[in-house]
Amino acid sequence: MEQTEITELVQALSGERASHVVIKNCSLVSVYTGEIIPDTDIAIYKSYVSYVGPDAAQMTGKDTRIIDAKNRYVAPGLADPHTHIDQFILPHHVARHAISHGTTTLFSDPVDITSVCGYDGLVWFADACSMVQARVFNCIPGGVPVDPKLSSAKSMTQEQIRNLMDRDDIFGMGEVFAWTKVIKQDIDTIQNMATIQEMGGIINGHTAGMSGTKLAIYAASGITSCHEPINYDQTIERLRMGMYVMVREGSIRRDLYGILKEISSRRIDTSRLMLCTDGLNPTDMQAGHMDHCVREAIRAGVDPVQAISMASLNVFRYYRMDHMLGGISVGRLADIILLNDMDSFDIGATIIGGQISTNHNQTNKAPQWLYETVGMDMLSDTDLAVPAQGDEVAVNTILLQTEIITKLGRATLPIQDGKVCATDTVWKVAAIKRDGTQKALGFLENFGTKHGGMATTATFHDNDIIAIGNSDADMATAINQVIKSRGATTAVIHGEIRAHMPLPIAGIISEMEMDDVSEQFVRVQQSFKELGCTHREPHLIPLFLPFLALPSIRIQSNGLINVKDGAIIPTIIPLSEAHV
Repeated sequence: MEQTEITELVQALSGERASHVVIKNCSLVSVYTGEIIPDTDIAIYKSYVSYVGPDAAQMTGKDTRIIDAKNRYVAPGLADPHTHIDQFILPHHVARHAISHGTTTLFSDPVDITSVCGYDGLVWFADACSMVQARVFNCIPGGVPVDPKLSSAKSMTQEQIRNLMDRDDIFGMGEVFAWTKVIKQDIDTIQNMATIQEMGGIINGHTAGMSGTKLAIYAASGITSCHEPINYDQTIERLRMGMYVMVREGSIRRDLYGILKEISSRRIDTSRLMLCTDGLNPTDMQAGHMDHCVREAIRAGVDPVQAISMASLNVFRYYRMDHMLGGISVGRLADIILLNDMDSFDIGATIIGGQISTNHNQTNKAPQWLYETVGMDMLSDTDLAVPAQGDEVAVNTILLQTEIITKLGRATLPIQDGKVCATDTVWKVAAIKRDGTQKALGFLENFGTKHGGMATTATFHDNDIIAIGNSDADMATAINQVIKSRGATTAVIHGEIRAHMPLPIAGIISEMEMDDVSEQFVRVQQSFKELGCTHREPHLIPLFLPFLALPSIRIQSNGLINVKDGAIIPTIIPLSEAHV
């Protein structure tokens, strides 16, 4: 706050200047004391809270806008401490949705736009976020590339990191999901982390599968949070190490209820717990944002004021911003929500920086180069052939255990006309570099049981086109439709395009309104089910297939990869090993 702002705020508090807005007759949710304080007035001067107390009459002038809360609850604006908003939908559409659900601040990890477009992509994205009404703080992605020898993901130079850290809207480094680099003290990773810490930044963690000494080493390196715990035991281990834990309720995982039910029953302190989404797909956005997380926390037995604190004050304490954000008190920025009802946590109105939200957000049109990230020639079905001799052949497969977790499998497949054939249960998978210069073909188990193919450019952190199918012709049609659209997700069944979601901005973001993208997304999910996929969230499968930071077998345009040792695995098993 500048000196003139302080002077004017003091004058407003003393009644020398009229406040611009007064909210009367509130039941104030005080996250500072854990109370709900009835019969409270709140005054706002410009962007700041200028009074909190029983009677704001002294703050009121002839032009003051009076809002009668009618004893409704008034709480601080909610914050998502870890989310990915560089997927599917442009930032101004995401912000409009978030605000309508009481979420005034987003801490965004723009790993995918950075992976595809590097420093320039991140700068464009941060600039686009700066034009929306919500507060959006981005970060420097902390995990790409996972393995520079295998990945096509863009990385950052030290100079670029320092340039970004000079921005007020960059909070530090995003989730460092390649945690083995930290444990093994990889020189580049440690240097980047040191630069972030030297410049006052926060570093988010990703500790999936870690415990004991490895987790302690990771925490000792300066990484202060994690959003990966999936149960109480993992949560409490991290809390006991002094880490902050972000409990997820989003499109990838929904661990919040189970963890918080245990936390609540054991009366564990919640001051280092936060609620987060880790990203929402277009259909899940319809159910809400951080308001949905708060409702789930209350349903799990958490006291409502504590639940709100976990989506407000605790977040800003972690990010060292609680002197200005996270609660309703004099001198804080006036990010406020009015609740029609505490039980349903229904948002009546959202105020950001003293301004009642109008859901109007400026747009920052994407430059032409962001539409040019897919540049390859059309394919034919023969380009997807896996040649082999004989009647049948043993192959290594990617065996899906969940939509996300895989392991090495093995199958025997028929050969026809010198080509290995997919079957009803063992499908083909292709990873193709976006410029067409490199391609890998493999086989995938437990995806579908019917007939068809799909392709997408929407993959996590590595930029290949991923295609899946048991029909080379349908796979080729889907891939070609993706190429024509300069990025998309497309499903094809018996030569017919059943779903198509264009993503022309960097191959990961649509130009369309949220409702339109949501409708397309629903159709994509339905089409995957029509392919015979029985997984609950089938779109996650191609999204994660190239992702090198999770077990166990992945595919990129250079081949099948065992993530444990980074080894390339042959698709066809050599005869000497076929019967082992």
